[in-house]
Amino acid sequence: MTANPHPHSKPDCRAVSEVLSRVGDKWTVLIVKSLQAAPEEGRRFNELKRDIGGISQQMLTRSLRALERDGMVARTVHATVPPQVEYRLTDLGHSLAVPVLALADWTFENLPLIHANRTAYDRVAEAA
Repeated sequence: MTANPHPHSKPDCRAVSEVLSRVGDKWTVLIVKSLQAAPEEGRRFNELKRDIGGISQQMLTRSLRALERDGMVARTVHATVPPQVEYRLTDLGHSLAVPVLALADWTFENLPLIHANRTAYDRVAEAA
């Protein structure tokens, strides 16, 4: 009699890779961080763009669409002139925010040490 394999022992690697590339993308991390801190109704596009900084309009649009497609972000269009669009995290997006924000916090906490390590490494590499 053979034991049942672990449920994660033979995942569809392409599917896992695709999702990890989305949730591990730097813009996804910053969008999730911004929307996690947003009011319940969400944030408008330009608010997100200002909050994130450095992201182009095209990249923000592309990232939001991908997150919406994956069910992590909800897009609400208000029937005003001009139309107002707001983005907010879905329940799935909020569950993603937990590990994403932990990673972001870890990065901010360790950034000085990482920069010091890079400088030390580069000095040794230049001397060799």
